[in-house]
Amino acid sequence: MTAKIIASHWKLALAAPLALALSACDTNEAGGAAAIEGEPVAAVAAPEGTEWRDQVTVTDYDGYLMGNPDAPVKVVEYASLTCPACAAFAANGAEPLKNDYVNTGKVSFELRNQIHGPHDLILARLARCGSPESFHPLADQIWANLQSLLEPVFSNSEAMNQTLQLPEDERFVAFADQAGFYDFFAARGISEADARQCLSDFSAMETIANNSDSQSSEFDVTGTPTFFVNGQKVDTNSWSGLEPILQKAGAR
Repeated sequence: MTAKIIASHWKLALAAPLALALSACDTNEAGGAAAIEGEPVAAVAAPEGTEWRDQVTVTDYDGYLMGNPDAPVKVVEYASLTCPACAAFAANGAEPLKNDYVNTGKVSFELRNQIHGPHDLILARLARCGSPESFHPLADQIWANLQSLLEPVFSNSEAMNQTLQLPEDERFVAFADQAGFYDFFAARGISEADARQCLSDFSAMETIANNSDSQSSEFDVTGTPTFFVNGQKVDTNSWSGLEPILQKAGAR
């Protein structure tokens, strides 16, 4: 099942049965580097006393951009927080990308969510519940603990689906309670009270899902992770494939 089918209509993410989102990401390594060429670019120092990896801004696409906003090499990742291939990229590539490229000021890294079901939507909203600077660390923590985090969701899918029949301001609050998400996020700086408030805001949930739908269509994002370098979709979903493209683009 392709991500395009799953993310096609925001209503699926807001009220669809969990079965629709069991298989939602592209785990095939495409390989090959895109035809992106660039002269070597100079490093840019972060503001005094800071590191670029700690600088995060929210973009017009509701993405979370880490690093120098004027970096000459710009990386955008469309990712699902429930996608094993995205988790594999985070495990293998997050630290070298941030330390060796973003921190030089040569590369910026923007993460945008593609939503693959109600549990994915809830996690995307909870990752936004803190400051912008907490978004990337929370996403990495979700991916690092993906199997244990989602086990209660799929082992109790009937009860989970029942929560999605509740009124709009209650359904995601109840879903997260059944899934045990509150303890996970409380241990990482998002209090249960704040998490419940975030999930009761149906309009904010709808916005995330709508953005996923419209951007997947606009940029032809049919699987996750999907990467763009300087606006061009690249033919890889792994760090071993992406790093040479960054270097070819000038981050060397």
